[in-house]
Amino acid sequence: MTTSDQVRLDVPARRRTGLGQRIWDARAVYLLMLPGFVLILMFSFYPLVMSWYYAFFDWSGLDAAKYFVGFQNFRDLMADEYFWKAFGRSAWFAAVATPIELALSLALAIVLNDRSLKLAPVFRTLFFIPVVTTTAIVSIVMSMVFSSFNGPANQALQSLRLIDEPIGFLTDPRTVMWTAIGLFVWKWLGQPMIYWLAGLQTIPQELYEAAQVDGAGWWRRTISITAPMLTPFAIIITLVVLVGNMQVFAFMQALTHGGPYFSTEVMELYIYRMAFGAQGQVSTQRLGYASAAGVLFGILLIVVAVAQIFAVRKFRRGGGGFAGAPR
Repeated sequence: MTTSDQVRLDVPARRRTGLGQRIWDARAVYLLMLPGFVLILMFSFYPLVMSWYYAFFDWSGLDAAKYFVGFQNFRDLMADEYFWKAFGRSAWFAAVATPIELALSLALAIVLNDRSLKLAPVFRTLFFIPVVTTTAIVSIVMSMVFSSFNGPANQALQSLRLIDEPIGFLTDPRTVMWTAIGLFVWKWLGQPMIYWLAGLQTIPQELYEAAQVDGAGWWRRTISITAPMLTPFAIIITLVVLVGNMQVFAFMQALTHGGPYFSTEVMELYIYRMAFGAQGQVSTQRLGYASAAGVLFGILLIVVAVAQIFAVRKFRRGGGGFAGAPR
């Protein structure tokens, strides 16, 4: 027997079979995946494709007739004042909420990563509970808590004599967006906290112990060890949180419905209003127009996701990261 024959015999049988045979051997696995795959096709892939299709039509969504208008919907969007205002609100919401959420979650992660804190698992759970709580429930409850009419928040402030009259947390255009940002950050704070904790736990404790022996204090250890080693994780966490903060439809719809006076109408609420809106007894549904707005918003999110990929690659090519970090 030649050496090549011996090597061929040493190759596992599965590697020598074709792709079709391997799929057939794992048919039970694919059969179990089939229901989930069908649901993804029905509720994710199909609506995505059809939104691109309808973006080129003038269609209310109710009539059987629809008229091909090419790029007219996109041209109308470029001249739509409400579209740009909604886009600006979404960008402003994400630009304000993201750094606050990242800073607070990182501070919490650093504190709760301390092994001397015996109740750390309990506090982690408490901060993560709002994340798993239904968004609609949180929004509805908070709309009652911050109500201008006998809401607990206003009652507490008045009982402490901090204010003389109730504050319109969710009814005043000057305060509603700040209130929404605060509640949104509180609800989702636990998610990036878990991400930061995962990154912190990859840092060898021996480095901290060696730095402490050399006389480095907490701040020096944080600057010289924690910050550089968290940088690869920080890039990914920042962009994941940023994309998430651009998608606040369920939260804002249940909390403010885009009001008052459109002051919290972000892009997703604008798209919803264009697709299913009505003014009195007159329907204003423009499903084709709303689809075009959704396509533009989706392209924006794709651009952010691509920026994430390039940022991570550029960092790694520049020698970022540390020994043992995933590459």
